[in-house]
Amino acid sequence: MLVRDAPELEVLMVRRNLNSDFVGGAYVFPGGAVDRADGGAEAGAACVGRSDADASAVLGVASGGLAYWVAVLRETFEEAGLLLAERPGGPPLLAGDAAEEARFVAERAAVNAGTRRFLDLCRDEDLRLLVADVHYFAHWITPRGAPRRYDTRFFVAAAPTGQIAAHDAGETIAETWISPADALARHRAGTIEIIFPTIRNLQAISRFATSGELLAAAAAASSTVPTIEPRVVADGNGVRIVLPGDEGYDEAPVPDGTGVPGNFNDAVRAISMKANQADPAP
Repeated sequence: MLVRDAPELEVLMVRRNLNSDFVGGAYVFPGGAVDRADGGAEAGAACVGRSDADASAVLGVASGGLAYWVAVLRETFEEAGLLLAERPGGPPLLAGDAAEEARFVAERAAVNAGTRRFLDLCRDEDLRLLVADVHYFAHWITPRGAPRRYDTRFFVAAAPTGQIAAHDAGETIAETWISPADALARHRAGTIEIIFPTIRNLQAISRFATSGELLAAAAAASSTVPTIEPRVVADGNGVRIVLPGDEGYDEAPVPDGTGVPGNFNDAVRAISMKANQADPAP
C-alpha cells in the first residue's frame, strides 16, 4: 500500500486485468509473488536499512524474510512504475530527469518481459532498495475451499516523491490515487470492485488522517501482525465469512469447497460486497 497526502491520505490502487484468473477487474494494491531471485546474498547487497535476519524476525520465519521486501519493491516497479530506491549521495530517483525517466520506462518494460532482472537493474544503476521505509502491515491467507489459495502479506510505504505512477497495461489496466473512504464508498455504490482483504486493509488505514501517522503506527506494530485465515461458511442465506475471534470461528467447519455454491470467485465477490456495507472497524 503506497500512501501519500494530497492533502488527505490517499492510497494507490491498480485494477487487475479483466482476464485474470482470480477476481479480474478488481481494484487491488500493487503486488505479486515472491520470486527465488528476490532473496539471497545478491538481494541483500541491494538493500539498505534492513537485514535478512531483521526481516525474518518481523515475519516470524527462520530465514529469507528480506525476499518479501525485495518482492514488494520489484512488483511496485513492475505494476505501478514506482521505485523506492536511491543512489547513495545522488539526487532523488526519477524526480524530473527526462532522460533518466525515459531510460527507466524501457528498463521497466524489459523487467516485465523477463529479459532484464530487477536486481541487475539495481546493480547497473547503483541503486539501493529502501526496504527500511517499507513496513509490514497485515497477513491474510485465502479460505480453505478455494481452487487457488494465496498466502499474502501486506506492506505499507510512503510513495516516492516526484515519481508518477502508471499501470503496466498487462497485469494491471488502470491506476488511481484515492482516499480509503472514497474507495470504500465507490465499492458500496458498485462503481468499483474490491475484495474482502483489500476492504479490511482500506478500513484499517482509513483511521489515520495522514500518511505520517499511518507509517509511524505501522512501524511500531510490524512485529505483532496476526495471521488472518477467514472461513467461508454456507448457511441458509448463501455464504458468509467468519474471521478469527468471531463467534463460532473455532466451531465452524473447515470447508472443502463443496459447501460453497457456484463459482468461488462469485462467492468472494458476494462476500466482499456484504463486508463493506457497514464499514466495520478492523
